[in-house]
Amino acid sequence: MKIGNTSFLIAAAIGFLTGCKHSETNNAITGDEIKSHIAVLADDSLLGRKPFTIGETKAINYISSQFKKLGLEPGNNGSYFQEVPMVEITSTPSAIMQISGDKTNISLSALTDFVASTRREVDTVTLKNSPLVFAGYGIVAPEYHWNDYAGLDVKGKTVVVLVNDPGFKSGDRTLFKGDTMTYYGRWTYKYEEAARQGAAGIIIVHQTEPASYGWSVVTNSFTGAKLYLQQKDKHLSRCKVEGWITEDAAKKLLSAAGITGDIRAIARKRDFKAIPLNLNATLTVQTKLKYSTSHNVVAVLKGSTSPDECILYTAHWDHLGVGKPDAKGDSIYNGAVDNASGVAAVLSVAKAFTQLKDKPKRTIVFLAVTAEEQGLLGSEYYATHPIFPLNKTVADLNMDALGDYGETNDFAITGKGQNDLDDYVKTYTDEHGKKVTGDKNPGAGSYYRSDHFNFAKVGVPALDLNNGAESTAHGEAWGKQKQNEYNNLHYHQPSDNYTPAMNADGMAQVANLLFAVGDKLANETTFPGWKNGSEFKAVREKSIGK
Repeated sequence: MKIGNTSFLIAAAIGFLTGCKHSETNNAITGDEIKSHIAVLADDSLLGRKPFTIGETKAINYISSQFKKLGLEPGNNGSYFQEVPMVEITSTPSAIMQISGDKTNISLSALTDFVASTRREVDTVTLKNSPLVFAGYGIVAPEYHWNDYAGLDVKGKTVVVLVNDPGFKSGDRTLFKGDTMTYYGRWTYKYEEAARQGAAGIIIVHQTEPASYGWSVVTNSFTGAKLYLQQKDKHLSRCKVEGWITEDAAKKLLSAAGITGDIRAIARKRDFKAIPLNLNATLTVQTKLKYSTSHNVVAVLKGSTSPDECILYTAHWDHLGVGKPDAKGDSIYNGAVDNASGVAAVLSVAKAFTQLKDKPKRTIVFLAVTAEEQGLLGSEYYATHPIFPLNKTVADLNMDALGDYGETNDFAITGKGQNDLDDYVKTYTDEHGKKVTGDKNPGAGSYYRSDHFNFAKVGVPALDLNNGAESTAHGEAWGKQKQNEYNNLHYHQPSDNYTPAMNADGMAQVANLLFAVGDKLANETTFPGWKNGSEFKAVREKSIGK
């Protein structure tokens, strides 16, 4: 790294801490340091770091060895590892979902019209003439005075619901969060709520714009073998069937029940009431089950005066393993950016903390989680089996897929506006002449798609920070081009490789900023909170006794 850049990073890391008693660090985090870790974690010998493979063993051993080398204590009762028990469920639905009614007989074809799976750890699940109900958006949100299940008994029934929120493309910014997705808009929430209501099945209507992806993504992501966390009840509390149908298939069902026109407009009316479709669904899903255990890696730097309170740094170590070869014959999905970069940054932040003259007052926890690519499972396991109490966890600072296109004049906060951590970032950027941006596509719900979300879900203020697009050296248009190149050509492809030419200086920018934010949090006595309007505010206030 150039001397000028190094000087800036040192000044940035130190300047933000002005006023703290221990405002010095021996070495700022550099791009070269981060690259040295990426080179190891994204090497072909780790075979794409897929859980349950030799790649997992090599990855978690490397991460734990680096923590040990830094003098960090094991974070889980003398161990650097937290076991994460999982079940692999391969769901195979019947080729046809039969829809029948008084004068209706509709046959929907698997993959073409619908996808369906189950989380239940049993050989077979069956919907037999399960009555269909159109439940709007499938949302129960007291803070928005919204309940699509009001007065509705769905036991034994299958609900048909829409993806995203009522506010999306409504033209009404006061309806939920307008075009910005809340967690109530995510498909994961729809499945959870239907299960809480006791439904036998749930089918989400796919529409490309509100989902933010096409039907091919659904057929690729919701079929075949899927990993889930093992549950004591073997997931019997979940709906028998969780699925999607195409918009065309949904129109057939709804029109047969006399519902025509813009179904989103119908469902977003504040006086909407669920509509029985007077149709029944019949479908069988057969499964194959496989049980295995993966691992989170956790290390701690104990606080000097408030060791029971902690700040979390998180990044997922896993990627996709070995798969379909690309045009060059490469079949190893090394995930250099996604997410060797985040783990490398966490290791570098850990080193920066160990080099402080005065140790932080609160404990710092470094957590590299498994199975993000399989559905944020490692972070979900930690959040539901926390090693450190959640009501004493001050914040989660997450790094995922940091940009490899050099320094930028801006930083991007996923889900900007959710909590007070945004203000910590803005303090830093204001002091150093940088800018902060939010989601470019807020309707896509990006805040709910990386590991920080599982901490938000249990009330812990969570920040997911990345590089902006305005390249310091080449301008914003060039930076956007580089972002698009990665997303279109390298994301989840074998070409996401480490090369010595990789520019990790922007990764170092993010790491230095989050080091400064974490150090400031670690030496305060207050707790950051959620902003008014956040769906996670009530959970946090309940957990800390407000």
